[in-house]
Amino acid sequence: MKDSSSKSAFHFVAGLGTGIISASLLQPVDLLKTRVQQAHSTSLLSTFRDITRGPDSLRQLWRGTLPSVIRTGFGSALYFSTLNALRQHVFRSNLLTSTGVVSMSRNAARSTSSSSLPQLSNLANLTTGAIARASAGLIMMPVTVIKVRYESNLYSYQSLVGAGSAIFKNEGIKGFFAGFGATALRDAPYAGLYVLIYEQSKRHLSQVKEATAAGDALLKDMRSSSALSINFVSGVLAAGLATAITNPFDAIKTRVQLMPGKYANMVQASRHMVGEEGFRSLFDGLALRAGRKALSSALAWTVYEELVRRAETKWAETEGTL
Repeated sequence: MKDSSSKSAFHFVAGLGTGIISASLLQPVDLLKTRVQQAHSTSLLSTFRDITRGPDSLRQLWRGTLPSVIRTGFGSALYFSTLNALRQHVFRSNLLTSTGVVSMSRNAARSTSSSSLPQLSNLANLTTGAIARASAGLIMMPVTVIKVRYESNLYSYQSLVGAGSAIFKNEGIKGFFAGFGATALRDAPYAGLYVLIYEQSKRHLSQVKEATAAGDALLKDMRSSSALSINFVSGVLAAGLATAITNPFDAIKTRVQLMPGKYANMVQASRHMVGEEGFRSLFDGLALRAGRKALSSALAWTVYEELVRRAETKWAETEGTL
């Protein structure tokens, strides 16, 4: 039988791989979002023009890719492995089930579902997603600060080591955790809402698929391209809704991390932003963030679930031969 440590390592590696892929492909979108959020008066089009008019424009669009890959790659690895451990524990111990909302029992048939993950209640999905993301976010916070500043044109860091040294010299250890409050308030609700909406969307879309198919054909579909399509669409829907709800915290986080001298904390930052620039400043970069999140989250979760599905099938076959 496959031991739990091997399975945990698999979830870590699967998360690492999906994070690296999404971060590498979508870095230009992340960089544009950072530039738009650092100055409320800057539009997406003018920001893009400023970058592309400069020397080596293509390379500039991928500025900050290394810290982004490190952050997203290892952040995803920590997130997915922690989330899996939490979900497995909740599933086996039957915790967080008295929610007053629809939840799937542990005996629910999974043959007609696109999901490769344990079927939990709404409260369990919300809670495990939030805890896993907040934990990963805290660990990866220093890399996040370096990434945001490296993408910004407010700092002239020439290397990651130079950026880290400058932050430590000027701000101390505290500088590496600038904006953590806003980050946690963004990431924890986002991840919780994402998992909740994602699982609900998969369940409803699978039911629609079930209504248009029957028997062995349905079972076969749910193990092939249909499951991938359902998971990807569910990922896009979940990311779009969760992003819109949590974007104010992302805008505040960016300001605190880029200009700690002006914005000492998230409360002061939100007051300054709303007072000086209006309520709309809290939604700067929403379109870019929603687009990036929709693609990155959908891609990461779809690939992750497919890897989990294939691995569990192989483990089951291996155990059956023992």
